[in-house]
Amino acid sequence: MAISAALVKELRERTGLGMMECKNALTDVNGDIEQAIEALRKSGQAKAAKKAGRIAAEGIIYVKINDKKNQAVILEVNCETDFASRDTGFQDFVKNTAQIAFNHHNITIEELKKQLESERQSLIQKIGENITIRRLMHLNGPIINTYTHGNNRIAVIVALDTGTHQIAHDIAMHIAATNPEVIQASDMPHDMLEKEKDIFKAQALESGKPADIIDKMIAGRIKKFLSENSLVEQAFVKNPEQTIAQLLTQHNASIQQFVRYEVGEGIAKEVVDFAAEVREQAGL
Repeated sequence: MAISAALVKELRERTGLGMMECKNALTDVNGDIEQAIEALRKSGQAKAAKKAGRIAAEGIIYVKINDKKNQAVILEVNCETDFASRDTGFQDFVKNTAQIAFNHHNITIEELKKQLESERQSLIQKIGENITIRRLMHLNGPIINTYTHGNNRIAVIVALDTGTHQIAHDIAMHIAATNPEVIQASDMPHDMLEKEKDIFKAQALESGKPADIIDKMIAGRIKKFLSENSLVEQAFVKNPEQTIAQLLTQHNASIQQFVRYEVGEGIAKEVVDFAAEVREQAGL
């Protein structure tokens, strides 16, 4: 029988699955939506789909680098709890995902997700949590090195035009600790700078000081903001008497690019009020 769009839509809303999965399930049972749901539940697809809306803000940042240290990929895969991130099946999935991304240097995150969807669904069934392949980035360069924090929650890749792999590693470790926004002040995005200026201006106006003093206050705070968030102006964590710019000069090194990932950054985590949840369920 012909499967109507309305029937597919209803099944999608009830299971959270994609259009083709729903259409195929309905076709197999001649349009009986309850049988389709039962079949999907038996196959595990519906169960996995129900978890798709749950926030996955824990997980692992994983870096893969080649032996020559001139090519690397950084990847974030999320789950819902720190406990699940320590599951060996989850960790193996992350490593396999990173290897595939590394082997296919031009692969997009959408292509990577599509290729691993079956494995992802199977893992959701096993550990009982939503899992998402969130982001990845490839870096190439003459000199590349990485640093991963011990618990795999923060990882950094640094690419140098000149210098040594050891300097690249040291700078990557520094970036993991200080989280700079840009390499140098001139790289700061205009919208970010304007946002900070607006904040500083609002704070300065509350002081009630004269306009010329307020202008100087804003200029001073912007200068401090740029210094604190520009890599080359930061004090090197292994030697606070030296800036990163001085470290680069000392070793005849120049930085081309860096990327820093931290687990869950930018994800709005759900805060659960368990007391309120109990009261609601009890009808209080």
